[in-house]
Amino acid sequence: MLLMPLIIVLTTVLTAEMLYAEPKQWRQGVGWGWVWGEDDEVGALNEMTAQSVLAALSIVERGQVRDLGVDYDRRSYKWPGHSPGEIMTFRSPPGVRAQQDLSFTLAENGNTSETTWHSCALFMNDNVATQIDGLGHAVTGEDNHWYNGFTEAEWGGDWGVRKAGAETIPPIIARGVLIDVAGFKGVEALPSKYIITPADLQGALARQGTLLQFGDVVLIRTGTLRYWGEAGEDQDKIGEHDTAGIQMPAARWLVEEKGAMMIGSDTSGLEQNATPPAGSDSFMPVHNYLLIEQGVHIAEFHYLEELAAEEVYEFTYIATTNKIRGTTAGFTMRPLAIY
Repeated sequence: MLLMPLIIVLTTVLTAEMLYAEPKQWRQGVGWGWVWGEDDEVGALNEMTAQSVLAALSIVERGQVRDLGVDYDRRSYKWPGHSPGEIMTFRSPPGVRAQQDLSFTLAENGNTSETTWHSCALFMNDNVATQIDGLGHAVTGEDNHWYNGFTEAEWGGDWGVRKAGAETIPPIIARGVLIDVAGFKGVEALPSKYIITPADLQGALARQGTLLQFGDVVLIRTGTLRYWGEAGEDQDKIGEHDTAGIQMPAARWLVEEKGAMMIGSDTSGLEQNATPPAGSDSFMPVHNYLLIEQGVHIAEFHYLEELAAEEVYEFTYIATTNKIRGTTAGFTMRPLAIY
């Protein structure tokens, strides 16, 4: 008769231990830094463990899945510093038949059913649509260094970066937290160039009744992607709201005080860099701080409208990136929120 209560007690203890496990390298008030060894290419995501994955998976109760990715095509909005995208049909049924350059497609060689195929050649930037910035994305200093001191002179190349490329981003399974700042402010989307402060984040969390935990993937909603439409074709409307975001005070609060393992939003750049703070020596100080100094990956253009409408603020976040060596972001993704 005592067996069942004992199992319940042990389960409760194990769950608490999983949720509140001691960080491996993070220190409150400091965050991380280059603490994982001179060859590390993973950064804060090293904090993921089997224990933290089990804790994240334990959040799922209803089996509901939400796709956090957005559709992308040649019309889609992008940050001005990235290349345009083209999806080009490389092989089509009429083209295969007309070209006759592949013998196995010819009827006289046995292909009497006239079997052909479609395939596409892609020309696009590795920072488009729903993405996760790799730690080789932001570069600074006269030596052009990125995370962990990797430099362009030693680790650059014509075929992409050779250290901390997006292929090194491990599969991410973690507790995801939505901070609905647009909802907290009572607007459909935050206005152009709005700076999200720590007080905004704290107010939104209080309104939601949500507590941040060490190792969270934090996703901040500005409302920008409510205007994405079919594939982000409304350049002006998206561009207007895409400029809202956090600056250094909010980034430091999330990393150094709360231990956020990855930070993202529904915009193309997370940070508000349209009006850099006085004294800043960079046009994207948050990127430099997160990616270079702290080794914290940045999630961008994550679709958060369904979660906000359903008032789902805590979920299991799952994401894997394209394993294309040398790329600086995992791009055109479809991460999942499961609850």
